[in-house]
Amino acid sequence: MTIKLEADSMLTGSRRRHAIEKHAADWRFGRSVLVLLLSEVLVGCGSQVPFEYVPVTGKVTYEDGSPITAGQLQFESLTPPQGNLRPRPASAAINSDGSFNSVTSYKPGDGLIPGKHKVAFIFANDAQGNPLVPKEYMSMATTPLVIDTADAPLVIKVPKP
Repeated sequence: MTIKLEADSMLTGSRRRHAIEKHAADWRFGRSVLVLLLSEVLVGCGSQVPFEYVPVTGKVTYEDGSPITAGQLQFESLTPPQGNLRPRPASAAINSDGSFNSVTSYKPGDGLIPGKHKVAFIFANDAQGNPLVPKEYMSMATTPLVIDTADAPLVIKVPKP
């Protein structure tokens, strides 16, 4: 910068004024770019989420009506992506009475985005480690379960293993 100042000091009259105006314009442009980038970062890091969520509760039982008493549910939205944004998978702990009431997608208890979702069980084992549901219900790739948030509160029934 010292060299530039010495060179600038050698300029006189209109050349010097032009050089100062050019430096000021460059600084304003740089400041504008910085403000734009900062605003983009702040908007991107805000509490705004790209999807709307609805609270969801329900119960998981066997076909005979007896509750599934342990494990966790995973939900995967069947809603297509919006641009390059995809809905986050959600999860909910299964209570000892078979109910679930805190489905979490983005923040605790926010629910699911409206629409249809695939459902799979994870950690659904009894005290001896035996699965509480058939194996195909324990993977998103093979689960036949699909729910719709319009049917809340949900009743999810599965066969015994």
